[in-house]
Formats: sequence, structure tokens, C-alpha cells
Amino acid sequence: MENMLKQDDTPASTTISFLNCIDLSTPDVQQSVSLLKQACLDCGFFYVTNHGIRQEFMEEVFSQSKKFFELPLSEKMKVLRNEKHRGYTPVLDELLDPDNQIHVGDYKEGYYIGVEVPEDDPEADKPFYGPNVWPADGILPGWRQTMEKFHQQALGVARAVARIIALALDLEADFFDKPEMLEHPIAVMRLLHYAGQISDPSKGLYGAGAHSDYGLITLLATDDVYGLQICKDKDAQPQVWEFVAPLKGAFVVNLGDMLERWSNCIFKSTLHRVLGNGQERYSIAYFVEPSHECLVECLPTCKSEKNPPKFPPIKCEAYLSQRYKDTHADLNVYNKHQS
Repeated sequence: MENMLKQDDTPASTTISFLNCIDLSTPDVQQSVSLLKQACLDCGFFYVTNHGIRQEFMEEVFSQSKKFFELPLSEKMKVLRNEKHRGYTPVLDELLDPDNQIHVGDYKEGYYIGVEVPEDDPEADKPFYGPNVWPADGILPGWRQTMEKFHQQALGVARAVARIIALALDLEADFFDKPEMLEHPIAVMRLLHYAGQISDPSKGLYGAGAHSDYGLITLLATDDVYGLQICKDKDAQPQVWEFVAPLKGAFVVNLGDMLERWSNCIFKSTLHRVLGNGQERYSIAYFVEPSHECLVECLPTCKSEKNPPKFPPIKCEAYLSQRYKDTHADLNVYNKHQS
């Protein structure tokens, strides 16, 4: 059947997308810019290798993630996500593609971790900021420290990628390093677990429904189980979906809707989804957005008299808040678990 996976996890009767690979350790910056620009014009997805995070540490993060998701549901519900989008998100909590996911949401569970801001800090009042929610140390010793370390290191990778993106858009390399952008970002890490349901697009059943990401860029670390698909042309009928192969030690990077707005649609924010094949799958998504106050408006290098701005300027905070509200369940539905 088209777009399904065989039980041995080898894609069957479908296309695998071959993505450009950006080596962050290469001294040839121009080559990186060229490869990235080609990827951003084509499909908005690419691999990043030699990013500086040790493979042994990546494996430890995945191991710790698995330990959390193996906890009883009653234990996981003690750290249910709050209004700041920190903590545990149960299966079916998120509905990314309401047009096709007619009956249920995504068959995945997750855990949000953001920038740690103490409760008494004035910045903690802002959406997506504040203290994180953590499992008790007695339940998962060292778990918080591992996740905080990964969050910090992944932000370094994101900043390095953003510098190449800036050059590809004919901007100064440090364009996204400004205080209102990635010096004080909204950087949200999400541990993800797909328990092994078999997806069936004809019935609206997905690991994650078709969507584009909201922010600047997303870094995705995955295990070796296939599942991620991309659709390069969302307007095509029928849509054509291609698998993205897992690449050990690499991040899969994709552009978000904010960057598409910034670039006046020169760079693409591409539809993607996850299909389950009956195997468990783990991944870690790291969503990178600018600061709350950042005004996302057409870049000077991306507009002209013949190509005026396609979108009005919008503040990052307002845009993100609405997108999260549109795709997540109302927290009141979980009240029965809190008694």
C-alpha cells in the first residue's frame, strides 16, 4: 500500500527523499551556504552533521527519554503540561491536521522543556517562559540535568545553523544573533514517543498529522525507525509524501513558518507528518523561535517593487500563542486525572 511501512521498518512502495547534508565542522562556509540555500529553496529540510554534540551524550538523552515514557501513566500525569507548555502531553493531546484527523489526535506522547526562568523573575510572566516541570529526582535521578545540558547544547547548534541561513539570505552572518532574536530565544525542546500504533491515512490515523512548524527552525534527532515524511508541494493533488531516512548522529533540520514569512516565501516551510508502522519510535524535536518582542516582518533582502511583502508584520509572542492554542487540547479535559 502506498505510504505505508513494512513491519521490518523498510519503506515499501514509496519514495525516500535525499536531503542535502550540512557539515558544521567544515571551514568551507560558502559550500555550506550553497547547500543550505538549495535545500531551503527545494524542500526546507536538510541534515546537519558534525554539530558538536557527542554521540554518546545523544544516546544518553534518548535513554533517559525512554525511561520517562516507560513510567506508569499515573506518574506521568503528575507532570502534565501546564499553561506555559511545560511538561507531559498524553497521547491524542495534540491535533495537528483537523481536516484529515477526523476522529482523534496524534498517536504520540511528549514532554515539553523550555528555557528555565525562575518563578520570581519578571520574565516568567511571559508565555512559554517560566520554570520547567520536572519528574521527582527520586523517580528519575539525573534526568533534569541531562535534559538541561542537551537543551543548552542544541541551542548552540541552532545558532550555528541560523548564521548559515542568514548568509544564504544575503544578510550579515550575525543577523539572528541580535538580542531580540536568538540571544534570548523561545527555545522549546520536546521529547516524543510513538508507542507503535500502525497509521492509516485513509482513516485519518497518524503518529503526527500533517503540519508545518511554527517558528524559525526545528532540529530533530531521531532513532533509527522510519516514520517522518515530507510533502514538498502542499498544493499538489494528490499530495506526494516522501520518507526522510534517519541518519545516525545527525539532526534533521526544517524551516518554520516564521522563516517563510521573514523570507517572503523564498524559503519554504514544508508540510511533514509521522506514520507509525507498529514499531516504537523515539525522537527529540528542538523548536527555535526568536524572543517574545521580536517583530517578524519581511527581510530587506527578500522584497522589491515586483515582490512586495506577502504578510503583515507580527510579534513572535502573539503568533506562537495562537498556533499552540489551535493545536493542543484544553487543559480542562485532564481535570479528572488531578483529583
